[in-house]
Amino acid sequence: MNLPSIDWAPLLPVLAVTTTALAVLIVDLFMQGPDRDALAWLAVLGLAVTAVISAVLWGHPARTLNGTFVVDDYAVFFDLLFCAASILTTLMAVDYLATTGVRGGEYYALVLFATAGMMTMAAATDLIVIFLGLEVMSIAVYVLAGVWRQDVRSNEAALKYFLLGAFATGFLLFGIALVYGATGSTHLDTIATEIGRHGRDGHEMLLLGAGLLIIGFGFKVAAVPFHVWTPDVYEGAPTSVTALMAVGVKAAAFAAFARVFLDSLASARADWSTVLWWLAAATMTVGNLLAITQSNIKRMLAYSSIAHAGYLLVAMVAGGKQGGAALLFYLLAYTAMNLGAFGVVVALARRGEPNETIDRYAGLGFRRPMLALAMAVFMLSLAGVPPLVGFAGKFYVFRAAVDSGYVGLAVIGVLNSVVSAYYYIWIIVTMYMREGEVEPPLLRTRPYLAATIGIAFAATVLLGVFPGIGFALARGGFFSLG
Repeated sequence: MNLPSIDWAPLLPVLAVTTTALAVLIVDLFMQGPDRDALAWLAVLGLAVTAVISAVLWGHPARTLNGTFVVDDYAVFFDLLFCAASILTTLMAVDYLATTGVRGGEYYALVLFATAGMMTMAAATDLIVIFLGLEVMSIAVYVLAGVWRQDVRSNEAALKYFLLGAFATGFLLFGIALVYGATGSTHLDTIATEIGRHGRDGHEMLLLGAGLLIIGFGFKVAAVPFHVWTPDVYEGAPTSVTALMAVGVKAAAFAAFARVFLDSLASARADWSTVLWWLAAATMTVGNLLAITQSNIKRMLAYSSIAHAGYLLVAMVAGGKQGGAALLFYLLAYTAMNLGAFGVVVALARRGEPNETIDRYAGLGFRRPMLALAMAVFMLSLAGVPPLVGFAGKFYVFRAAVDSGYVGLAVIGVLNSVVSAYYYIWIIVTMYMREGEVEPPLLRTRPYLAATIGIAFAATVLLGVFPGIGFALARGGFFSLG
């Protein structure tokens, strides 16, 4: 039997990160005690090598596996984003794992397997391959959510995430089946060709399938009304895992979401853009209004992530080259400022004292001025205050919406940004204008965590002051589609 030839070059990034995950599992068998910190460096080294391999592939698009897997600049952009997010998540977790008693080998391997799933989702040009990447990522994150076995909240978070995730997967698979029934293919290029050939006539089955795909992707990006799992899971999961879910899982879902709808289903945009318009408006509004009432910092950031999913949906509604580029840049901005914020949350935690209520941040500006400064910058950036990267991201998104004629949606987005400023600035007020008693551990005793916060801080400021660099990469990535 003649096996089909496979071009291995496009698969190198996924193979590199998967090989690193297996290496971490094997090396973990021979590590004891403090020596296990070396596993984090092995994971970081593997992710760095993967990032270099991906960067080399920039500008050299290639397809493999019968055209179902492509490494174009779009996929490379997300590969670099996933590697950066996973490196920071890994560094953030080194000292955190020591306080929770979680075994490092399992944790780092699962982060790497989740990253492999994310990269597969970004590079897939077939709905079945997207589903495979989604499941690889999801299963790893389900386990990560419950990896702190001794903690009841972690177990509860994993169970909720798994049950609701499996339910949402059913919608996604049913949507894929309907799209296949309408077009005779799950390949995105073929689907686009069929839509272009027949137009909108007789495509009720296709539109129903697209609606179910929106439900499946909507769950992963935490869009309203598919967001109900988010606050409980974010609060219960270990904080470093919550950071990965808030950044990596959301970015991977949007990578597949945008490739399917902004590229393959672009010619049917008149049928699905209205649905996304309402989803974007509801997601922004509900996320911000519910965030105001939260007293737990992780639940507040959970609702904040819901609101930011709404801003990202605004970019998808805007569509076109500018909307797609704005989407990618906003994901880059969101990764930097959100990972930094979760890094500060980890920094305040002690063994047996998570210190997750907002009132525990009182007086932080006087006890740990550098840590408070970093948190203040992350909060201001999330609120969209210039000259930080959050402002640049929102500017590109809202400009794309206005240029595409969605002025009303842009106005709703701006008003929601004003509302969000209340709960972000409240964190700053608490840190600098209220007395507190919490004495966080010194960051110099946790160099890995300090590096994570420092890198995120630098990215938040520099990408805000010089947004052209990041936007050029985002534009180059999205323009490679089609």
